[in-house]
Amino acid sequence: MTARYDYSEWDGTQEFTDLDVDDLLAGLTDDLLAGGDLDDALRRMLRSGMRTANGEQIPGLRDLLEQLRRRRAELLAEGDPDGRMAEISSRLDEIEADERAAIDELVEDATERRMALDLQPGDPAGRIQSLQHYDFVSSEARQQFEDLVEELRREMADTFFEGASDALSSMSPEQMARMRDAYDALNQMLEQRERGEELDPSFEQFMEQFGDMFPGNPSTLDELLEQLAERMAAAQAVWNSLSPEQQAQLRGLMEAVLEDMDLRWQVERLAQNLQRAVPGAGWERSYNFEGEGPMSLSRATDLASQLGQLDNMEEMLQSASSPAALSEIDLDQVRSHMGEDAARALDRLAKLTKSLADAGLIEQHGGRTELTPRGARRLGQKALNDLFGQINKDRIGDHSTVSTGSGHDREETTKAYEYGDPLNLHLSTTVHNAVRRGGSGVPVRLSPEDFEVIETEALARSATVLLVDLSMSMPMRDNFVPAKKMAMALQTLISSKFPRDFLGIVGFSEVAREIRPDELPTAMWDYVYGTNLQHALALARRMLAHQHGTKQIIVVTDGEPTAHIDDYGEVLFNYPPVPETLRRTMAEVIRCTRANIVINCFALDLQRTHYPFVEQIARVNGGRTFYTTPDALGGYVLVDFLKHRRVMRPAG
Repeated sequence: MTARYDYSEWDGTQEFTDLDVDDLLAGLTDDLLAGGDLDDALRRMLRSGMRTANGEQIPGLRDLLEQLRRRRAELLAEGDPDGRMAEISSRLDEIEADERAAIDELVEDATERRMALDLQPGDPAGRIQSLQHYDFVSSEARQQFEDLVEELRREMADTFFEGASDALSSMSPEQMARMRDAYDALNQMLEQRERGEELDPSFEQFMEQFGDMFPGNPSTLDELLEQLAERMAAAQAVWNSLSPEQQAQLRGLMEAVLEDMDLRWQVERLAQNLQRAVPGAGWERSYNFEGEGPMSLSRATDLASQLGQLDNMEEMLQSASSPAALSEIDLDQVRSHMGEDAARALDRLAKLTKSLADAGLIEQHGGRTELTPRGARRLGQKALNDLFGQINKDRIGDHSTVSTGSGHDREETTKAYEYGDPLNLHLSTTVHNAVRRGGSGVPVRLSPEDFEVIETEALARSATVLLVDLSMSMPMRDNFVPAKKMAMALQTLISSKFPRDFLGIVGFSEVAREIRPDELPTAMWDYVYGTNLQHALALARRMLAHQHGTKQIIVVTDGEPTAHIDDYGEVLFNYPPVPETLRRTMAEVIRCTRANIVINCFALDLQRTHYPFVEQIARVNGGRTFYTTPDALGGYVLVDFLKHRRVMRPAG
């Protein structure tokens, strides 16, 4: 079947699908291994972000919160609502100056008109109210005043009904009455709904009559109420941001501009009804506008509405305890306030858990997120690939030998027979060679040059127990995560390449315990004192007792034995190590040696200790000691395992 691909120009609506689950898992690995909790690792990734395979850094919640706060500062610095009063006063001054100039040209009544202007109130609201009843001499001044009042009325309309001034082409008495009727109908519906009565008018009737005043085109009453509550709560936030003196001036201005007292009452009535209907809209908010220029009340309300959205967004980002919680954030608002990149990053962060779950790498158990067996295998494979990538060798881990023996694994490759080769004929290839040489027909006569034999490699069975130090010093010296990565890589190597081999894992601190492979990613160090190598060796020896093939114990530690189990089963801890602990540990080394178990020690930070006990283990047991660093540990262990895996016939 031929695949077909359709290409189109990017328009911003396409879904981003570049979240690679291996990238996600890799980003979680160190935190998961260090803390042992997948939910905590996911939360840390949410906060810090992640890097994709192509090197792109996806910002985390910390970065997005910082960007959000910068955006808030920009909005607060745009202007100052209090400056609007000063701007209105300045325009009234210009209107009065034009009027006085016209009065100066009069022959009669000039003194009386000047006195009327001299007696104007000092505040903008009082001046507007007085000038509404003043008989202007200057037609130009009268037109300027009417334009100012019209502008303020439209500003008031947009303050409480966003976009209403577009529907109301002029603030004539008829349009003012229509706005009043809209408020009255809304209040009736809210009060009827609160009492549980049937709505009259119905929502559909209301929208048919007044729908042009609501640019959002809400489809339900609840949607309309949320839209109105957000707008009026923003207006309330602006009001809350003003000083008592400023509030008094604004109240007077509203009374002066909205001469229809019933309209002002309807506005206040609607605000009270909405506060009861939508109590969580943020009615108590206030903002410290810091801009220098004047800002209209409607513009201040626009900004307060945006600031309210940012507040809600910030609260959700701060409280998000899992990627799924981010799905509740409105990406359109994020895109509007913070740009496409931020919306894209948030969308990708929200899909972290889902992407990993869809890939079968994680699952929920009892309210907790856990790795699936597939996820644990994927982590181990990643650890193995990373370690091999650090090793600068062309070929590592070739288990092939020139000898053959019982129990070998057959490969599907053949070669021409040579003297001395085992006569493991590949029959179909051998017959094919004979037919090609002698032609078709029967009988088919074979000769030695026709022989093709199956190539084989003899594989020895190996049994290994890995002892990993889980004492407190391991995380304190940053050895814990590298040791776990090495253990996961070794387990993956053996299970995938040498499935006939045995690998056991033992963690030890005050006491030793067996760790299953699926427990490795979440295995944690022990918050206790003690490095009980004696108990760990004894447990490993018992695990190897019934295994066949070469046997070895790999010890990874950053200290000396400081604990042992006495004859009564009690754990005794001493630091510095006491002779009894060293004696009992060495006795266990001797038991392992007698059982033909090789002990190889990988010592981390041994320069911090006073007694390199691991060297004595090597002298007694015949194994090897490696002094290494956390970064080189994994490579050392894997290379040594592959290089020194001995070939021997399986025990009969």
